[in-house]
Amino acid sequence: MTQQKTMTTRAWIELLTLSLIWGGSFLSVEYTLRELSVLWSVAHRVIWAALALWIYVLIGGLTIPRSVKTWAAFLGMGILNNVLPFSLITYGQVFIESGLASILNGATALFGVVLAAIAFRDERLTANKIAGVLLGFAGVSLAVGPSALSGFGFHAIGQIAVLGGALSYALAGVFARKALSGMSGPMAAAGMLTASSLIILPLAYVVDGPPKTDLAPATLIALVYYALFATAFAYVLYYRVLAMAGSANLLLVTLFLPFVAIFLGALVLQERLAPTVFAGFGLITLGMIVLDGRLITWLRARLSD
Repeated sequence: MTQQKTMTTRAWIELLTLSLIWGGSFLSVEYTLRELSVLWSVAHRVIWAALALWIYVLIGGLTIPRSVKTWAAFLGMGILNNVLPFSLITYGQVFIESGLASILNGATALFGVVLAAIAFRDERLTANKIAGVLLGFAGVSLAVGPSALSGFGFHAIGQIAVLGGALSYALAGVFARKALSGMSGPMAAAGMLTASSLIILPLAYVVDGPPKTDLAPATLIALVYYALFATAFAYVLYYRVLAMAGSANLLLVTLFLPFVAIFLGALVLQERLAPTVFAGFGLITLGMIVLDGRLITWLRARLSD
């Protein structure tokens, strides 16, 4: 079984910073979609983020892999961790609120627990994990709402797209552990973003034509935030927190970032989510707390005193 690392003050600060950055990414997507297609929005995100990370790699003197096997792994990660989830979640936000998208994105952790248990011997499903996953998926069902079952409209399509993106993220986590274990985080991020850029750029051009160049200032600001802060810088921060706190603690990001996305969606976009969405978010949060297990362990210790 994987040992859970202790969270230091620095790890908490960086984890919360990462939650704030990623929470703001859902708002930036809404602004990019006002002028750009889904594919060009994603293309801008990965291309500029890849360039920024290559500057980081070269200045930092990181070792650049030469093997075909490693670059094939970057291609796999580019598809699973960038092209598919970025496109699906961005497409989903065409039809659903940014706050709801951030909540459904939390299913990444739930899918990840199940897939890790299937793929790795040291990630078996304990009673806590099973209970947490069941609670979490009950929350997802509640957030999606019964209306999705009564009619298959665009709102339901948007929710399914975001859940598909969450599943792709979870698959990427399993793939990365098998194919890129031990590699420098920023180098892995630069490699997979390069691969995803080579895929999405021609795809966006063929499907949607040449990119728009006369973008409004708000769109440009959103793109800068989306690509440089919520992708390039966030990946560097992500791997720092992973090294300090471990993958189990890193899952806490999916708990915190919806609070940021919901707040910004309400403040800037005047989004109003249904009560069932908040109830579903509460169940997902409870599921994540059960999955994490530390609060339950603390409560048991307190009650036994």
